[in-house]
Amino acid sequence: MDKTTSDGMQAVYDARTLGKKKMGILGLQHMFAMFGSTVLVPAITGLSVSATLLFAGIGTLLFHLLTKRKVPAFLGSSFAFIGGYVGVTQMGAEAGLTAAQALPYACFGVFCAGLLYFVMAGLFAAFGTKKVMRFFPPIVTGPIIIAIGLTLSGSAISSCTTNWWIALVAIAIIVCCNIWGKGMIKIIPILLGVFGSYLVAAVTGNADFSAVKDAAWIGLPFKWDDTALSVLSNPNSKLLASAIATIMPIALATMVEHIGDMCAISSTVGKDLIQEPGLHRTLMGDGLATAIASLFGAPANTTYGENTGVLNLTKVYDPAVIRLAAVFAILFSFSPKFSAVVSAMPSATIGGVSLILYGMISAVGVRNMVEAQVDFSKSRNVIVASLILVVAIGIKYGANDSVSFFGAISLSGLAIAAIVGIVLNAVLPGKDFEFKEKEQ
Repeated sequence: MDKTTSDGMQAVYDARTLGKKKMGILGLQHMFAMFGSTVLVPAITGLSVSATLLFAGIGTLLFHLLTKRKVPAFLGSSFAFIGGYVGVTQMGAEAGLTAAQALPYACFGVFCAGLLYFVMAGLFAAFGTKKVMRFFPPIVTGPIIIAIGLTLSGSAISSCTTNWWIALVAIAIIVCCNIWGKGMIKIIPILLGVFGSYLVAAVTGNADFSAVKDAAWIGLPFKWDDTALSVLSNPNSKLLASAIATIMPIALATMVEHIGDMCAISSTVGKDLIQEPGLHRTLMGDGLATAIASLFGAPANTTYGENTGVLNLTKVYDPAVIRLAAVFAILFSFSPKFSAVVSAMPSATIGGVSLILYGMISAVGVRNMVEAQVDFSKSRNVIVASLILVVAIGIKYGANDSVSFFGAISLSGLAIAAIVGIVLNAVLPGKDFEFKEKEQ
């Protein structure tokens, strides 16, 4: 059933009425909308680009299966876990491991984080959204999200310093496309920033394409040594425990972000997806996609706001179009040549794009608190927010982003900050947050 939206455009809930050709083009558009951000995560962390695309596609299809094929959401790489990957690789270096050897430990930590989604889904199913969300109010999740962006900012600046001019090209393109772009240009500023900066780097001799020439056109997207399962054969027990303890708490922030994304998609398509198919199903879909991706050496997955923007632009709300985008992503994942081209991207290009993306992550945290009208005239709110920020950033830059407990487990500043915020909010008097479900 189609209907007219508030801006006079005709909403389409069954894309088959548009014909197969237009459906295919719409599917490609959704793939390119998520593409820039999704491949940027493996480019930053060192994970496999091919595996990332493969499990973004597979994860999206699994998500649609668990949500009764009713939610038009694409699942791409999550930036929230980048700090966890970086932290675990640093711990691995202290244990004498290379970054490539330490990354599977981080992936195992992300796998465990994915399992937390099922715990949260069970709580929502058993107790309802309102009762569970009181433990994750904006005064806790907002500063955690802000801290995610701020703790990552150092790595972005470090990459930019390799060539500030190349980084500034990426920043300028993204800003111009996002502010003055029209139509599709406005939807894919990150992708255009990557392409534009990469092109300038290639023309000026600042990109090394030697690996691209030798890469095969077709190949498997991942290797066994890159998977999380590979660490179980001969694990470093201390590093494994530290990786799990460091990364799992990050899921608290991403699960709340997921809830916000579901509210945004509900508003966009004009259907209450919070109630049907329900948050318990969408959380399980997101968690399953993250757990499976991490087992095979791909980044954690999350619902993508870029694709919600495409929905709003086109007014085509059929989830089948998103599933087409997932199939396209899977097909691209079987080309090592394509992966090599992405891996040859200059650090400065990654740095310029990351500088904006990390800032945007922090801005989302600010927006969450503003929209929730968090009252900072209350001392308890100031204390909760300030301690989250100071603990996360202080440990990141003052203690090499790691504090050891009991001599066996190391927690990142972000993980400790999340625990501090949740506990403080629970014990301090004066809680006034009440989660309101979407009204139609």
